[in-house]
Amino acid sequence: MSKIKNHKRVNDIFFGPIERPALRWLANHLPAWVTPDILTVVGISGSLIIFLGYLLTNIHPAFLWLASFGFIINWFGDSLDGSLARFRHIERPKYGFYIDHVTDVLTEIITILGLGLTPYVKFSVAAMFCIAYITMSVLVYVRMNVMGEFIISYGKLGPTEARVLAILLNTGMFFGGVYTYRVNLGTVTANLSPYDLVVTGFVLLIIFIFAVTNFRQAAALLKSGE
Repeated sequence: MSKIKNHKRVNDIFFGPIERPALRWLANHLPAWVTPDILTVVGISGSLIIFLGYLLTNIHPAFLWLASFGFIINWFGDSLDGSLARFRHIERPKYGFYIDHVTDVLTEIITILGLGLTPYVKFSVAAMFCIAYITMSVLVYVRMNVMGEFIISYGKLGPTEARVLAILLNTGMFFGGVYTYRVNLGTVTANLSPYDLVVTGFVLLIIFIFAVTNFRQAAALLKSGE
């Protein structure tokens, strides 16, 4: 097992050429009183805003825009806390790793289950998505400890792309409205919305990536004899 400070960070995402310069610019221009810990709290606050926005869609669909704003706040805090620490050379590898990933799990649960409390997506579908997302997170952490690589992007997709897709889904739900149709699955019938199907598609994609990555990694370890 390699030490945390020696882990190689791999974040080859689609929006990387835009995000990385933006994060460097923000880290360079943030006032001195803004610390990585404050940004971590900002990220958590963003997830709470998302949850509140989703919950309030039961009153009016316009609150989907509040949820989308929450994703931007969450990105700002979650993506910038580590970037700021590295920019100022004030990294605390063990503390930063622990706090960052514990809060990641917390915000994932808050965000995804909040989606299940809207009138657009069934709670059971959101729960499946939550399980799949956390399962993928576990794979990332296990591979990091075994291989010494912290890989958070797969097929050019990472947390930033997930937030963008969520905002696009929110926009589609706002303009598409609430409606369902009956789906026959053999002897089982269910009333599903098109948004349920989109989220289910994300679940299947995550399961596919998990299965392929897990198989390839296991095969490589078996071949190496480690």
